[in-house]
Amino acid sequence: MTPIRKKDRGLFEYQDRMQRLKMTKTPLDKLNSFIPWEMFRATLTDALEIKEQKAPGGSSHYDYVFMFKVLVFQRYYNLSDEKTEFQINDSLSTQRFLGITLSDQVPDQKQIWAFREKLKKLKLLEKLFFQFDAFLEKKGVVGKVGVIVDASFVEVPRQRNSREENEKIKAGEIPAGWTENPDKLAQKDTDARWAKKNNEKHYGYKNHVKMDSYSKIVRTFEVTSANVHDSQALDNLLNEKDEGRSLHADSAYSGKPIAEMLSKRGIKNRIHEKGMRGKPLTEEQKRENKKKSRVRVRVEHRFGFQQNSMGGSFIRSIGMERAAAVIGFNNLVYNMARFAQIKGR
Repeated sequence: MTPIRKKDRGLFEYQDRMQRLKMTKTPLDKLNSFIPWEMFRATLTDALEIKEQKAPGGSSHYDYVFMFKVLVFQRYYNLSDEKTEFQINDSLSTQRFLGITLSDQVPDQKQIWAFREKLKKLKLLEKLFFQFDAFLEKKGVVGKVGVIVDASFVEVPRQRNSREENEKIKAGEIPAGWTENPDKLAQKDTDARWAKKNNEKHYGYKNHVKMDSYSKIVRTFEVTSANVHDSQALDNLLNEKDEGRSLHADSAYSGKPIAEMLSKRGIKNRIHEKGMRGKPLTEEQKRENKKKSRVRVRVEHRFGFQQNSMGGSFIRSIGMERAAAVIGFNNLVYNMARFAQIKGR
């Protein structure tokens, strides 16, 4: 069937189409309904205003909150800078989320990259994460019963290095010839590592998170290379607010050193017990693990949402600093989406 075409489409036709689009709520609309975006303005302005001095003949910067929302949109769908620019120009629902129309100027991929780099260099992404966490705590969204800790792999582009080059990287050295070729060095990730789990190989980093067991909100996180064991990040994930609460985790966190650390911090140990060769779990221990699983399994919601709704756990950044910024921002956007889910019930 051939669509009915009009030679000229005016303002009223555009408004009519936008009105019809409003009848279908997208995930972006839900974010706009519940996230008070202006709460981030002061943090962004205070840090960025000095950096945004207009050069003679240069173009003025975009609104900070607007650009922040562009990054939220990008991370929600795990888009490259190029695809982000395209979607903003192409999608009416994306324009509605950003509060712009077809007649408004749109930032290009270089401007999107530059804004994200500024936030990264000023360590604003981490600050914004904890600002939103404080907002959630004030709203009473996060509970006071317990926390869940877990870690997931975050893949990055795999490097084509020789065996000798990989040995140098593992030793913390820069392979010969890379320093003399800045362009090549810029494309090499010397921080990412290989890891193997359940016969699957992973290359990149790990996102270690501490989640609120009630709301499934990520309270804090730490990023390491993929080869770091899950339990090694636990101490840094905990703080004084966890005293008196229960901590749930899988058997990767089991063992006497961690049990003693939790006891010293006044944290209730709800970590799965682990059987060993020659000493399998008793039936009572299996029953206890099953009870603990009812809480611990809630952490899978974050992993599933980031995998299925947020375009997966693959990121395009190179190096620990950029990876940590992107992964941290992923956690922030997940928290925003989770908050919208809770409020939209």
